[in-house]
Amino acid sequence: MKFRTFAIFVGPSVVLMLLFIAWPLVSVLIDSFHVSRPVMETVSVEVCTPGFLTQTCTREETIRPLVDAAGQPVTERLYVGLESYRQLLQPDVIAHAFSAGGKGLGEVLNIEFFRALRFTITFTLVTLPLVVGLGLVLAIAMNAVVAQLRGVLIFATLLPFIITPVIGALSIRWLFVGDAVLTNFLEWLTGHPVAMFAQGWTIEILMYTYRVWHVAPFAFIIFYAGLQTLDQDALESAIVDGASRWERLRLVIIPHLAPLIIFVSLIHLMDAYRVFDEVIGFSSQAHVISLQYLTFNFLMPDQTGGRAVSRAAASSMLTMIGIVILLIPLLARTWRDHKRGR
Repeated sequence: MKFRTFAIFVGPSVVLMLLFIAWPLVSVLIDSFHVSRPVMETVSVEVCTPGFLTQTCTREETIRPLVDAAGQPVTERLYVGLESYRQLLQPDVIAHAFSAGGKGLGEVLNIEFFRALRFTITFTLVTLPLVVGLGLVLAIAMNAVVAQLRGVLIFATLLPFIITPVIGALSIRWLFVGDAVLTNFLEWLTGHPVAMFAQGWTIEILMYTYRVWHVAPFAFIIFYAGLQTLDQDALESAIVDGASRWERLRLVIIPHLAPLIIFVSLIHLMDAYRVFDEVIGFSSQAHVISLQYLTFNFLMPDQTGGRAVSRAAASSMLTMIGIVILLIPLLARTWRDHKRGR
């Protein structure tokens, strides 16, 4: 292929990636090293107290934000280096936690960033095998169903994936919050009061369950499509050789679906590590937060109307680094398979 032809096809994609991916990342990286704050000015104000015949007046100096001609606060942008990262990670608190008299990991998890990081990593690593495993089971089961029922069953299986994530999370929450249907059922079943949203671990179980229920249909449809290209001769040969159902799954089906398993794992890792909808839908902020929610919280205006943009940028960069670290094993496996195929 000529370079000009290649450039015509690839050029628009490269331009859009530079414009909408590369430049925002560079911008966020730059913001993480800078802080914008209002410019303050010292003014002298005369304060008078009421009096019967005369007033007593004094002049006091006060500090207030400087405003421009339009009445808007004037801000300045300062380079602070790694200060925003230090505020997030709090290395002095970590050093104290693991020193004599410190409380160890428990003290570290009191830091907002590490509390969010703990949940984000746990959420990602717990839901990943469940999504892949359930999707694979559904695909194999659907492949064995008679053709007349497959259309209806595939539609029903894909319904959880079609539902908007926040709406789905809210629906699950409404089944358990207060005296909802499933709460009453659990209280009747156990004979004890049930409060699913009174502690963090029960909320996390609901969030894991919802994510698997919502995303497993995506894995299912990918694996089901892959099963349609399975070499039936190899499968029949395994049956003739006396291979059990488990051996056929382990030695024929899973190796055939391995590239798709890696693909689903990559997509799920990137998506689950940016978990946000579950935190909002289950209103878990008091017990459980994620890195994505932490970044969102930094961008919310405080009482003075300011936003911690620098810390939000630093949190975003650390989140991206975490995604890359989790993807490295799968990307390395993909690269080895590619080199072996050549």
